[in-house]
Amino acid sequence: QVQVVESGGGLVQAGGSLRLSCAASGSMFRFNAMGWYRQAPGKQRELVAEIRRSGSTNYAEAVKGRFTISSDNAKNTVYLQMNGLKPQDTAVYYCHAEGAVAGTWPHNYWGQGTQVTVSS
Repeated sequence: QVQVVESGGGLVQAGGSLRLSCAASGSMFRFNAMGWYRQAPGKQRELVAEIRRSGSTNYAEAVKGRFTISSDNAKNTVYLQMNGLKPQDTAVYYCHAEGAVAGTWPHNYWGQGTQVTVSS
């Protein structure tokens, strides 16, 4: 059983910073890619940033230059450093992990979400 647990959301003023953390735990689990998605009220879930085990990264245009994703492969953990936050960054942020438990096919796993609210 693989669990994905996020932490670090909260309320911050515009221009401030937050750091989100996400850990994927499970016996013999190894991730291929982990990332962050977000969903604002009335909108579809969208990719924010993703990092592959190799270290390659992908960012949404709206967050480039402000957000930085990093990972600790040994701990199956990913971080999202968010600087220069804007009110339009307000959303529920979901962690996503794509990987496999040894001897099985890869699957997609999601966290429960953490609220990020940016006040103007």
